[in-house]
Amino acid sequence: MTIQRNMLKITLSATTALAMALPATAQEADRVLKWAHVYEASEPYHTCAVEAGDKLAEATDNRLGIEVFPASSLGKEVDINEGLGLGTVDMIWTGQLFAGRSYGPIAIGGAPFMFRDYDHWEAYRGSDLFADMLQGYNDATGNHAITLAYYGARHTTSNMPIQTPADMEDMKLRVPNAPLYMMFPRAVDANPTPIAFAEVYLALQQGTVDGQENPLPTIQAKKFHEVQSDINLTGHIVDSLLGIVGGPTWGSLDAADQETLTGIIEDAAGCVTSQIRDAEAELADWFREQGTNVNEVDITPFREAVMEMHNGDMATWDQDTYDRLQAIGAEG
Repeated sequence: MTIQRNMLKITLSATTALAMALPATAQEADRVLKWAHVYEASEPYHTCAVEAGDKLAEATDNRLGIEVFPASSLGKEVDINEGLGLGTVDMIWTGQLFAGRSYGPIAIGGAPFMFRDYDHWEAYRGSDLFADMLQGYNDATGNHAITLAYYGARHTTSNMPIQTPADMEDMKLRVPNAPLYMMFPRAVDANPTPIAFAEVYLALQQGTVDGQENPLPTIQAKKFHEVQSDINLTGHIVDSLLGIVGGPTWGSLDAADQETLTGIIEDAAGCVTSQIRDAEAELADWFREQGTNVNEVDITPFREAVMEMHNGDMATWDQDTYDRLQAIGAEG
């Protein structure tokens, strides 16, 4: 199957990268930028960033390179976000809700049922509204956010089928440690339980939580299907990661290198987006082949429950921003 070939290709690529003490660009470049993230070395967020290092070294005649640090090796999401301003990391992939800790409005792109579908998300990424979000974040933090890489539609895993919001009542649902991730479980009367990404598998295995929510490629990479019997296709967040360069690092580069690095990160985001989209198209069948129950879900009642909260006390954006986002790509 195509997915098996893709998995083998990604695995071989990751194995090659890990077999070396440092990526080639890091070994050869005069200056090495640290790119940190919390995802596995087998995932596109890592492999595309490693490829970006090669491209940066080539484009700058080895003056600049990139060493990529996967799997929370330089800290959890909160840590690497803080590290941007401290100069302990140079670049990160991070969720919009974590960036929203520093500039609230940018979190709107990671809120549940904020986008109608992938096309709506893609139109937002190229919109004036998103450009305004980037500028607001950059002004607020001194960092330099560049673009979004598609992370996937987030689905709910559990040890029982979930068909209606009532099925999630009192469910202990692991969520990332950012406040807006609690909107979805609260809307369906579940109990949101923040746990660091690296600790989720064990929490599921030991029953500390009843379930978690992530896109299909992440569920596969983190092997959550080994400790959960059901994947419920709630698709409650069309999620993405911000590619951000820390303020101290950005300020140390001349205009030409800033432009080059911007293009490199945009290309990496395109690489990620393409691979995640391809994987999403095939992984439901792959999980079924592994014996996991993949349940189709009528998302209408879930969406209706969440939308009542969109502009409530959890919102970190104003009504105008919300209306602008909803108008993007809408008919009429």
